[in-house]
Amino acid sequence: MRDHSEDPREQGSASRPGDDERPEAPAVWTGRATNRVQWLLAAVGAACLALGVELAVDSAWTSGLAPLVMAVVGCVAAGLLMLYGTIAFVHVAVRVDKDTLEIRCGHIGVPRTRIPLTHVVGADFDPRVTPRQWGGWGYRWRPEKGTGVVVRRGEGFVVRLGDGRMYTVTVDDAEAAVRVIRDRLRMLGGRSAHA
Repeated sequence: MRDHSEDPREQGSASRPGDDERPEAPAVWTGRATNRVQWLLAAVGAACLALGVELAVDSAWTSGLAPLVMAVVGCVAAGLLMLYGTIAFVHVAVRVDKDTLEIRCGHIGVPRTRIPLTHVVGADFDPRVTPRQWGGWGYRWRPEKGTGVVVRRGEGFVVRLGDGRMYTVTVDDAEAAVRVIRDRLRMLGGRSAHA
């Protein structure tokens, strides 16, 4: 076992006050949140889609073609909407690097929002974000709250932009996201102050 007290990197380095209190931010921070309940809704959507296909392939409707077409189109449309609406927003992935905050939804990453950190003026932790506050799950907009990516109830972060807009995102370990964003903002502020 290696003795960490004899690490050559630590020899001769003066420790500053507060070094033990705050760990250094990673070069790239990633976080995500998932809502497993939405998989149940996706299954219901798949069942609607399957029912529409079943009606189209094996129908013995005697009441005419128009009711059959309406039933098939209705089931297929409802199934596709439910599948896309749930799979697209079953999880959210957040990435913070030295220049950008990126928010991606679903398995294909659409919709995707890229916010340059130079546009961000602040970040706050919100311990209780609920779909009820936003009118449901998904990519939401409310005049008094801004834009929200809400995939589950729980902790999230709120980013304020210089033009007054706000983004709220539910993500696991949102406090760490806020810490990293604030550290990046300090670094950007330090760079512009020294230039």
